[in-house]
Amino acid sequence: STSLSRLHPHKFLRGTLLEVVGVLDVDKVQGDFLSALRQQNKISVLLPVREQLQRREGKDLLIFHVPEAHRSDKPVFLDGDIRRAFVRSGGSDVRLTDAERDRFLVDAATDRYDGEPVDLDPDRALDEESLRWYRAAYESRPGNRSYSRLDDLEFLGVMGLLREGGSAPTLTRAAILLFGSDRSFRQVLPRMVVDCQRFRQRRDEAPIGERWFDRLVLEDNLVRSWRALMDTWHPKLAEYPFRVDPATLQRDDTPPDLDAFREAAVNLLMHQDYADSGRNAEILHFPDQIVFRNPGDAFAPSAHLLEPGEKETRNPNIVRAFRRVGLSENAGWGLRDVFRNWMQLGRVPPRITNSRRRKRFELALRMEAIAEWQRSLDERFGLRLDAAEARIVDFARSRDAVSLLEMRVIAGLAQAEAVEAADRLATQLLLEPSGPARFRLPERLRSAISVLGHSGSDQVRVRQTDLVSDQVTKLVLTDTQARIVDACEAPKSLAELRELIGVSHRSHFKRAHVQPLLDAGIVRMTNPERPRAPNQRYVLTEAGAALRAERLRHEGDP
Repeated sequence: STSLSRLHPHKFLRGTLLEVVGVLDVDKVQGDFLSALRQQNKISVLLPVREQLQRREGKDLLIFHVPEAHRSDKPVFLDGDIRRAFVRSGGSDVRLTDAERDRFLVDAATDRYDGEPVDLDPDRALDEESLRWYRAAYESRPGNRSYSRLDDLEFLGVMGLLREGGSAPTLTRAAILLFGSDRSFRQVLPRMVVDCQRFRQRRDEAPIGERWFDRLVLEDNLVRSWRALMDTWHPKLAEYPFRVDPATLQRDDTPPDLDAFREAAVNLLMHQDYADSGRNAEILHFPDQIVFRNPGDAFAPSAHLLEPGEKETRNPNIVRAFRRVGLSENAGWGLRDVFRNWMQLGRVPPRITNSRRRKRFELALRMEAIAEWQRSLDERFGLRLDAAEARIVDFARSRDAVSLLEMRVIAGLAQAEAVEAADRLATQLLLEPSGPARFRLPERLRSAISVLGHSGSDQVRVRQTDLVSDQVTKLVLTDTQARIVDACEAPKSLAELRELIGVSHRSHFKRAHVQPLLDAGIVRMTNPERPRAPNQRYVLTEAGAALRAERLRHEGDP
């Protein structure tokens, strides 16, 4: 929304906890705002903004829903000057650097980067061994036509990796990236393809700048890099607990995590931003997780990443080449296969971070095992959640909405972790937005989880009790104080609290009702340095939110 509300210092996911002050001339504010958005000499793209008028606390609130611009329209800039392009970072707008702006422009191009021609001699630019391996893999696939009679350049032409026209066909960037000789490949990509590193400490315990103890740097074409990942790096690190087929009694030594690693590695090679010469793709092995990190975000919206079907890709020519030899065989299923294989091993779901701001994609395969009560949740309802996510979903099923503050309390998360958990659940369509910093369970899941067993609820109850301090637990609230606690879920001034409670005497109200809550750490001032500040507000602390959530839960128990 525009400047229709006063911001509270505590910022939340895709919005801020707001105090509504309303607008006086609704039509004028709405008209001025929409007119400004439609001035193409002011803003470079015309966005289909939706406006909504709501009545809150007796005041008019205008809400404007501004959709994300399409890739081809980015970066969005002001006053016809592309140097005035900004991105959202936290609660502020940040001007794009030259390098960030260039990445947006490359992604916006109609002709994809991997399909552009390169001025290299086709007779000297290709690695024969890589092409021979690829052609053999192609010929071995059922249903593929035989092109053994064609020479290498003719074969690349059939595969769509040559640009026709001019005096002679020209190799594309995709052809060099896939099959280039050392010299030609490094002319096209003057950086590592993948930097594989192994660490001794857990990811969250590793000191900043910790040095790896094992490393593999891949600087060869994608065919060679792929083979090195699967033939050298993964076997060295994979677990090999053998399995006996009950039907044949044959021993199977295939690494149990092979499918997950394979699909994640293919994704890393196919979808990274090869126009970005300043950042490397990485595979980072920690004792508690394996992290695949790519320069370049996914073009598909986060909520669609796990859905099957074709999606717009950064490197369509490379994707097709991999798919023709059985890598990334089913369009749109790669990440789903990673999730399926990883969770079949009894581990918590992988974690996806798709950062449009940083132009980075990260997939983390976490080693944490799924607890027995979570297995029960999955078997009954098909939901694969880690402990914190399961508590949040279980809490949300019995309520109209769950706030980020409640997520922090019931799952024992820090603010940033609660934001990440809400993002992951929304990405997997297990939660949907229900207002600023609030989420609800989709109706399709609410009915499915209505008979959830007590194990999940017990986990929530125990965690909530743990989070409430001894001082708060021992405090017995008066009816007036309970009403103050409910009101302070959003910041309130002393005058607003008195009006809500129906008390006229300011000094007695503060001394008898508010001050004990401040002393107990249930409520805090938004401006503690200036207790008498005109903009002073009172809001719940984490302990206060925990106390309120526990009380509401008990009130809801039969």
